[in-house]
Amino acid sequence: MAEVAAVRDMVRMLSEMDERHGGQHGRSALVQYLRDDVAPLCRGRFRTEETHRQMLSAASRGVHLLGWKAYDAGQQGLAQRYYLQSYALAVESGIAGHDGFVMRTMAMQGLKLHRPEHCLGLAETGLNRAKGRVDCQTEALFRVVHAHTLARAGHTRLALAEADHARTLLDGGAEDEVPFWALAWGPPAASVYSRTAKVFESLGDHRNAAEQYARAASSRPAGTYARIVALDLVAQAEMQLKQGGIEQACATWNLAMDRMDGVQSARTLKAVRNMRRNLRRFRTRGVRCATALDERATDFLTSS
Repeated sequence: MAEVAAVRDMVRMLSEMDERHGGQHGRSALVQYLRDDVAPLCRGRFRTEETHRQMLSAASRGVHLLGWKAYDAGQQGLAQRYYLQSYALAVESGIAGHDGFVMRTMAMQGLKLHRPEHCLGLAETGLNRAKGRVDCQTEALFRVVHAHTLARAGHTRLALAEADHARTLLDGGAEDEVPFWALAWGPPAASVYSRTAKVFESLGDHRNAAEQYARAASSRPAGTYARIVALDLVAQAEMQLKQGGIEQACATWNLAMDRMDGVQSARTLKAVRNMRRNLRRFRTRGVRCATALDERATDFLTSS
């Protein structure tokens, strides 16, 4: 298990670097590490079958991170290929729930790309492979993505019930030991809050969505999870704007941009460009906070 622990430590370190600095950092290093070090370990001889299973699972988590890096760079086809590789390794490992977790990730990608037609099936299958076989916090991660796919499919009542179920599991599993592969985006609570916000957003409930995005942003250490905290704050600002609060939205957008310093991510750049489009009508009216924020955004995009 010492080799398994070493692989997990390396993937954890590269994952934290990814969250602090964006998907462009450490990508080639991760490719080389998986190819030169992890692949030979997966093909090696093991004292026990359980150790072999854990090594395959750790390798799957590393390839999953590569998919996430490609996703963050806007290379969606490459991200999907990495996710499929990660899925194959998770299946081979036989670790309960890990293969379903990768399916959950693919459902999330499909929702983000506005291709929801297969997402509900992916989320349901992933959940069915995990429920009753993983801890409560991990099951909450599956259920909240299932809730999001239900919301996007127009099943309002079922979506809200599933989101409530996820939060109940989260509250009841505070002492659970969460598996390594389920910590891809940090504390499960923050992921549940962020995805719950997307459920409310999909249903047009902007007030509750803004509250959940704020809760998600405050539930992660901002230094370690700079990018995802920034994106949750951006989403919160968008919900505040839809409620008519331009000054409140500008304040939240400024907080988001504070977190983006040093992050190289196609998603943060896209978020700032979208913000400028949202601000345009307020700039033309001479709203001071919108003008100042747009100037900051222009400087940010120029330097990036």
